[in-house]
This record gives sequence, C-alpha cells and structure tokens, in this order.
Amino acid sequence: MNDQNIDFSMVLASAVHDMKNSLGMLLNSLDELRSEHEESLGESSRFNTLQYEAERMHNDLVQLLGIYRLGENNLSAHIEEHFVPDFLTEHLARHTPLLQGLGIEVSVEAEDINGFFDEDLLTGVLNNTINNAIRYTQSKIRLTAGERDGCLVIGVEDDGKGYPDSMQHTGTLNFKSLDFKSGSTSLGLFFASSVAKLHSEGNRTGSIKLHNGGSLGGGVFEIWLP
Repeated sequence: MNDQNIDFSMVLASAVHDMKNSLGMLLNSLDELRSEHEESLGESSRFNTLQYEAERMHNDLVQLLGIYRLGENNLSAHIEEHFVPDFLTEHLARHTPLLQGLGIEVSVEAEDINGFFDEDLLTGVLNNTINNAIRYTQSKIRLTAGERDGCLVIGVEDDGKGYPDSMQHTGTLNFKSLDFKSGSTSLGLFFASSVAKLHSEGNRTGSIKLHNGGSLGGGVFEIWLP
C-alpha cells in the first residue's frame, strides 16, 4: 500500500468534473421539461427553486475546477475577439427560462464594441454573477458593457439591497483574505478576480469592482478587462 501514492487533489478534481457534467445534463433536462410543460411548470416555485439551485451548484463546480487549475498553474486565458452585444445576448438566453419563471425583468445595455477575452472563462464569471443577482434582486437585472479608461467593462446590476460595506471592493482578491463563513459568494468573487487577472495588456491586468448604485439602485458587479 505504501507505494500507492494517491494524489487526492487530482481525485477530487476528477470527481468534481464528473459532477459538473452530470449537473449540466440535468440542467438541459430541466430546460426541456419547462418548455414541454410551460403551463404547469412556468410559475412553479418548487421547479424554479430546483433549477436555480442546480445552476448554483453547477457554477460552484465550474469555479472549483478553475481554481484547482489555477493552483496547478494550468489555467490560462485564450483571448479572442468577440462582438460584445451578441456575446451578452447569447449568454443571457441560457438564463431566460428561469428568469421568466421567477418574473424577473432583464435588460441588456451594451455599446457596439468588440472585446478581447476568453469566452469560456468570462461565461463562468457571468453565470455566477447573474445567479447571485437572481438571489438578491427584487424584480430587475441589467447587463451593461462599455469602454472606460481603455478597458472593456462588463457589469451586472440588480435592484436589491446592494452589497454590504464589507463586500464592496475594487481590484483583485487574495485567496487567504477570503471569509468563507459568509457563504459561497467568496468563491465566486475569487474566481472572477482570478479570471480578470488572466487578462492583461502591457503592464495592466484586469480587475473586478463591487459597489452599489447603478441605474437600478442595488448591487453592481463589474469586471474590467484591458
């Protein structure tokens, strides 16, 4: 037995990968069920809760895999050019059935610009951020995108109570500084911050910003990519 050196972190990563794929299939099945039984399931609070929690778990597993790869120095950004309004609209389509079921109004306000980013990594960030906005909003979510100070800034706003003072933040996050006792949000923020830092140009690197206000008066999450 002594010569069987088990890399437990790799075993966990493999298990998380399998669970992520299984949850992805479950989410697809839930979307199909909703479309097939729209009248009975469209406004079912239990069905909406099931879909929301499955999405949240799927997002957490995606982030765990990303952070594992980051720790193994195996996570890199594959930068490509994307038309930002199309990216946001296509991304939002995945959340539309649940948003409609919950009665949440959503809008996209994006400048007609191209951005250079890793589509998969940014999708992971937005999935988690929209999922959090669904949890805390009252009735509205807004996605924004524009160019500021030479950066592409993509934002997710809601009309909830906003971020507490302890969570309002600008820059990048250090894993050791996170407080996981407050829930899973810290994992998502660390993942978002890590993804932002993988995007760089010259001596500038990406960052995230959390504050309150925006056009809806609630929490505002922004990811800044140079």
